[in-house]
Parts: sequence; C-alpha cells; structure tokens
Amino acid sequence: MVRLHLFAEGRTEQTFADTVLKPHLASLGVYMQKPSLIAHARRKRRTHRGGGRNYQAMQNDIERRRRQEPGRGVYFTTMIDLYALHAHFPGAEEAENWSDPYRRVEVLENAWLDATGDNRFIPFIQLHEFEAYLFCDVSRFSLFFENAGSRISTLQRVVEDFGSPELIDDGQHSAPSKRISAQFPEYQKTTVGPQMAKLIGLETIRCRCPHFRAWIEGLERLGTLPEEKTGAENHGIP
Repeated sequence: MVRLHLFAEGRTEQTFADTVLKPHLASLGVYMQKPSLIAHARRKRRTHRGGGRNYQAMQNDIERRRRQEPGRGVYFTTMIDLYALHAHFPGAEEAENWSDPYRRVEVLENAWLDATGDNRFIPFIQLHEFEAYLFCDVSRFSLFFENAGSRISTLQRVVEDFGSPELIDDGQHSAPSKRISAQFPEYQKTTVGPQMAKLIGLETIRCRCPHFRAWIEGLERLGTLPEEKTGAENHGIP
C-alpha cells in the first residue's frame, strides 16, 4: 500500500486535495492521508499553519513528517503557489534566468528536491496559483453568481490571450485570483474555489494545465511502482 502526505498552502488547496485528489488517487492504490496546511512559523513550540511564504518553516515541517514516516511506500508532496514565492527559496536565483514559467518552476522544484535529499518527496509548485484551474472552464461561475454573462466573457478572453490557464501572469493586480476578484468581488476563495474546481473536474484541469498534469501523473504512477522506486523521477513537464 502506498501512502501519500500532502502539504497545502491554504484551505482552498487542502479542500481540493481532500475532495478531488484523494478519492481519485485511492482508486489507483495511492492513499492520501488527511491533507495538512503547511507551516509558516513555529513559535513557543507551537506550529502556525497556512501560507507558503516562509521556506525554512515549510522545510522544517516536511522534515518532521519525514522523520515520523521513514519507511518505503510513503511519499510526500506539496501544493504551494509560485505566486509570491519566498525570495530565499532554493533555486530562486537560477529560476530568475528563465522567462518560460514552466522551466522556471521546474528549476525551483528540482532545487527543492535536492535540498530535501529524499526521493520520496515530490515537490509541486502551482503555476501561478490555485485560481488558474478555475480558468479551465469559466462558464462555471454562472452556477455561483447571478448576471455573470459579461463578466464570464471577460475572463474567457483572458484564457484565450494566454492559451493555458497556467500561463496567466502573476502580477500584483493581474494574477488569476486578482482577475477573478475584479469581475466577482463577492468571490470567496475557500468556498467557491474548491467547489468550482470539483465541478470543472480533474480531467478538464489536467487537460488544460500541463504542469498540473505532470504532477498528477507522477502521483498516479506511485500506485504501480515497486516500493524501492519513487514518483519524483517521473515528475516533470511533458
């Protein structure tokens, strides 16, 4: 049996992993434990969770779990954003040399794996944040908001301009979540986000988002690999 621990940046990712990824992977023999919010600080022996903004706190959190689970057949992965990633993140300087977001995030993930030194770790950094997945089918906003037609059309033009939802830029006012909030100020990230992603469906998201697809395929393969193998070596951009 393969067990998987997932560290999520926020409650949106945590809910999505629990309600969408967990049952899908279980059907393939990969059993995700309850997804955890990743640490952002530890003070007075208390761990504070949520938000991937403190690299060392995140790394310490993952290291504690790895020490608790030293055996084969146990893997660890993440769902954190490239958007506003910590400046001192491993590989950050090298990644800045690449204009291609896919290559940039690949450099960061490989550097994170190297820094961790455990091939049971399968780092995943979202391009550029969770809300990109909602651009895979913006028509679904009509299920949550009234009189959404023109606002949906505006978001659809964004998708057409960028091609893949993962390529929507990470500017302070133009990141996916900012574009959604500009059209739907009532948008609630932790409630509407995971519900809408579930309605869009895993297959649609993986079809439109190559980096996400590569990660999911790597996790799926864990259910078929011998215990001494890892999913990390199979994780990458297709």
